[in-house]
Amino acid sequence: MKKIAVVAFGGNALLRANEIGTIEQQEKNTLDTCEKLIGLLRNGYNIIITHGNGPQVGNILLRNEAGYSQYKIPKMPLDICVADSQGGIGYMIERQMRNAISKTNLRRNVVAVITETLVDINDPAFENPTKPIGPYYLKEEAELLAKANNWVFKEDARKRGWRKVVASPKPIDIMNKKVIKDLVNHGHIVIAVGGGGIPVYLHADTKYLEAIEAVVDKDLASSVLARNIKADRFYIITDVSKVCINFNKPNQRELNKLNVSEARRYYDAGEFPAGSMGPKILAAIEFVEETGNEAIITSESEIGKENCGTRIIKD
Repeated sequence: MKKIAVVAFGGNALLRANEIGTIEQQEKNTLDTCEKLIGLLRNGYNIIITHGNGPQVGNILLRNEAGYSQYKIPKMPLDICVADSQGGIGYMIERQMRNAISKTNLRRNVVAVITETLVDINDPAFENPTKPIGPYYLKEEAELLAKANNWVFKEDARKRGWRKVVASPKPIDIMNKKVIKDLVNHGHIVIAVGGGGIPVYLHADTKYLEAIEAVVDKDLASSVLARNIKADRFYIITDVSKVCINFNKPNQRELNKLNVSEARRYYDAGEFPAGSMGPKILAAIEFVEETGNEAIITSESEIGKENCGTRIIKD
């Protein structure tokens, strides 16, 4: 049986920071990223691709508001918006992955799976929204939108602007993990856990499954999936080639390799902000602790290269 790699696409795999997000830009970026995964396929990995949806679901929410204010089109709840983004982004990755494979002698099926993620309705995250979604705004714009829509905004840790934030509960389980595992074990490339999955919870008494207004962090949800299916490697793709401490300071330093204890020490010391590198480090730590396998945080241009990125290993 081939090895399994879970590859979590960051937002930059679809949309670069200096772009407005046209479909042409997103498709080109997606194809470029998918082509980087060919090396993993050639090196004997079956792969699962997960992805973020922050800019896309934010735009869907804006369309929600515009459609209601101008045409009285009923607003859709956040879980439906997440599902919409899963379908659209999943389709785009699926098609561009097929295009990347068509340039090789490889033969793989590619399938996108709409994915629900189980959360706890009593998670304290619902009392403290922290997950950024949508575009960046000036402070004055954010204040106006907050008043008009009862939204919550917070300033980006890297001072790029203000973004809407929503609750981000901890992922407990990936609902269709068995189907995903079966597909990848048969050699199919699977796209799953889009945007962290659609958050749902179970009523304790009836076991009725219900959606909840939230966004699950895609790196933490990807880690849950990678652990559940016992992946051999977990890649987290972001916009930097390596993790740094003292980020954006004169004494900034890149990290080539960390064991779990070192990674957790830096995490506990506040080196990795919650809205940026923090969830990626925590996702990697949890994967390595449970499986004993390696997690790699790197940029899409580096994936597949020998000794790429920051490697997190067991103590």
